[in-house]
Amino acid sequence: MLLTEYRLDLAVQALRGILPLAHPADALLREFFQRERIGSNERALVAETVFGVLRHRLFLEHACGSQATPRRMALACWARFGGYNLREITPLLKRDESGWLGKVKAINLAELPLPVQAEVPEWLVEKLRGEMTEEAILALGRSMQQPAALDLRVNTLLAGRDELLQSLQAEGMDAQATPWSPIGIRVKGKPSLSRHPLFLTGKIEVQDEGSQLLGFLLAPKRNDMVVDFCAGSGGKTLMLGAMMRSQGRLYAFDVAEKRLANLKPRLKRSGLSNLHPQLIAHENDSKVKRLAGKIDRVLVDAPCSGLGTLRRNPDIKFRQSPQGIAEIVQKQAAILAAASKLLKPGGRLVYATCSFLHEENRAVVDAFLETQSGFALRPAGEILAQQLIPLDTGAYLQLLPQTHGTDAFFAAALERN
Repeated sequence: MLLTEYRLDLAVQALRGILPLAHPADALLREFFQRERIGSNERALVAETVFGVLRHRLFLEHACGSQATPRRMALACWARFGGYNLREITPLLKRDESGWLGKVKAINLAELPLPVQAEVPEWLVEKLRGEMTEEAILALGRSMQQPAALDLRVNTLLAGRDELLQSLQAEGMDAQATPWSPIGIRVKGKPSLSRHPLFLTGKIEVQDEGSQLLGFLLAPKRNDMVVDFCAGSGGKTLMLGAMMRSQGRLYAFDVAEKRLANLKPRLKRSGLSNLHPQLIAHENDSKVKRLAGKIDRVLVDAPCSGLGTLRRNPDIKFRQSPQGIAEIVQKQAAILAAASKLLKPGGRLVYATCSFLHEENRAVVDAFLETQSGFALRPAGEILAQQLIPLDTGAYLQLLPQTHGTDAFFAAALERN
């Protein structure tokens, strides 16, 4: 894309509003685009620049030093990571910027401290050092610097994966079956699908392959009573409903009315009739308590740090903190304890997070099992193998982008004796 003063100015304006990170970057960028009526090419370049700067912020701050302004960070991002050569950028430069930008291009990344190489803040590197080697931290950090692919889930109530793959490929899209999920499709590039007939008719939903695997770990049966305890806007809930063939009874609990409102149009498209959204005040709401001991399957996709989604939301690593994570862990433990009371004997609960941190994952599950003698861990690989999914990461499901091509997910399957 041709670089111009106008386009650079737009990128700088957007970065000025977003870099303080008072709010999530994607929301701030949407507000910027609503204010600035600009063309699709400009929108694409601004979005690419903003997320490029966020993905590589630690390197860019190192490269810019005391002059880490939005302008310099945008220029350095274009030169180092945007695929632009100095000849394309030079017409935009001020007198003192040309020599500096040449030095940025020449920086040897391997000589920089681990947090800068991995694009992981120092506090987070210290947490990870207790769990993995420096080589593994670097591999994780580098994988999180890559933009995520677009994964789709086929609504098996309305369509089959093969027919939809053929349809998308016939339109010229680079669409392939996902390697693990038997109902997933991975599309290269960034096609806009919000007005696509397959989306509007409910045959496809956007959902990361790792998220899809959580449904197969829960494995609800047709006539089960099922609760999605932290349903959000319902991506996983809709998948569970389709797996149940719209039979049985499926509750979608959440404490946020706005998130449940976002579920309504998706539910309408999905063709499901067994899904019942329920707004709750907290994990011990009376709507929860009245179902105690009656539920066959419970999914707890717990509120978490979100660090497993850094490919999509690189700003999270700068908006999170050790104190914030400590508070989240307490909430996770409370939610897991409350949700476990719903299960009938022989029922299954899947506890999941989109995080790679031990303290949000295995530590929460281990602490629960120490105090709840009526529950046992069921090996995740064993459950997936029964559904012909050849993915075994041990007793727990642990997905990482550098290994599995998904967001980082953790899940544990717990069964009530």
